[in-house]
Amino acid sequence: MRHQGKVSNWKDDQGFGFITPNGGGKQVFVHIKSFSNRQRRPVSNEIVTYELKTDVNGRLNAESVRFLGEQAQSATSSEHSKIPPVLTAAFLAFLVGAVFADMLPFSILVLYVAASAITFGVYAFDKSAARNDQWRTKENTLHLFALVGGWPGALAAQRLLRHKSKKQSFQFAFWMTVVLNCGALGWLLTSSGNATLHSILGTL
Repeated sequence: MRHQGKVSNWKDDQGFGFITPNGGGKQVFVHIKSFSNRQRRPVSNEIVTYELKTDVNGRLNAESVRFLGEQAQSATSSEHSKIPPVLTAAFLAFLVGAVFADMLPFSILVLYVAASAITFGVYAFDKSAARNDQWRTKENTLHLFALVGGWPGALAAQRLLRHKSKKQSFQFAFWMTVVLNCGALGWLLTSSGNATLHSILGTL
């Protein structure tokens, strides 16, 4: 059974607050992890719907909290969310295999791992800035990091941090960087591309 109430005493820096039931009664504890939509931060006096649970200490907790008017996440959406981590793991496994098969130099694997780690950090920084109303990282900068090889880290950040994962215009541009980067990697795997890469590395 779902209940409706108003968010009260919300402490955004600590990620928890209380819900005052519309029909009256005791306030219900709510944690940020209980909200279905992690892309949006709750504020005091906002109307939400929730399921009521009792913890081991007998305290009332709100679970499966949704902002008024939001629908439950569909099963299809949940299945799609499994694609990014699988794609990221498969791509990195392919890179490792290509290096061991002498199809690519080890430096390419290092480039992707380093770029992915840096990109993940930039996403985390931007999400923190968004929460604290601070200076944001430009979307073009995020796309540039993805284009040079950081897109596996970007995918991981979008999945784990739930950041920039729903804005359609951003997602379109992001997947274009993935296509371009993979196209460049595919060219490097050809004989001419591989020869050019080794020639460049030989001059360094």
